[in-house]
Amino acid sequence: MSDNPTTEVIPEQSAQEQETDAVEAAPRKTRRQLLEREGEVAADFLETLLDIADLDGDIDLDIDGDRAAVAVVDSDEGRVPRRLVGQDGKVLEALQELTRLAVQSATGDRSRLMLDVAGHRAARRAELAEIARTAVDAVKASGEPVDLEPMSAFERKVVHDEVLAAGLVSDSSGTEPRRFVVVHPADGDDSDGVGAPAESSHDAQADDATAGA
Repeated sequence: MSDNPTTEVIPEQSAQEQETDAVEAAPRKTRRQLLEREGEVAADFLETLLDIADLDGDIDLDIDGDRAAVAVVDSDEGRVPRRLVGQDGKVLEALQELTRLAVQSATGDRSRLMLDVAGHRAARRAELAEIARTAVDAVKASGEPVDLEPMSAFERKVVHDEVLAAGLVSDSSGTEPRRFVVVHPADGDDSDGVGAPAESSHDAQADDATAGA
């Protein structure tokens, strides 16, 4: 046996391996932190846009479910111009898409944030909830499906949620931009003993995905 001690040689980590280990050791951001970051980026973008256009308005940030929620509201200096909403909310939809692109450019991740201006979406949400409840009552009374007016994906998602909460089912029919919600009796509630079409839940999920697109 040799008296000379042996020395174990430990290979040095490459710079890439060290960087990988550092990234893995760093705490991962929670989903809420990522959404808060989206809101902050969106707020900076919108504030800059308002300043450039010399328009009044403050920015409110929130988290709505699994997405950031950003709202442009009236400020002490003046009201938010309603032209930022546009007819049937078309300007608002375009502004939302522009804001999502700005967030994606800054974070590298696709954004699903929801933008509201001057309370337009909040008011429309309340209106849609009432429309859905009226349709639910009509379906329960007659046992027959009820077709609603054409709506955007966001609007259909609100109606689907209200119908589901009421214990009935719904699906979507038609093609954009004339796609609409059909409210059906719950399984076994209609006079023929036939429930809503099997694809109802899939259509509702598709509207949910489109609304977040």
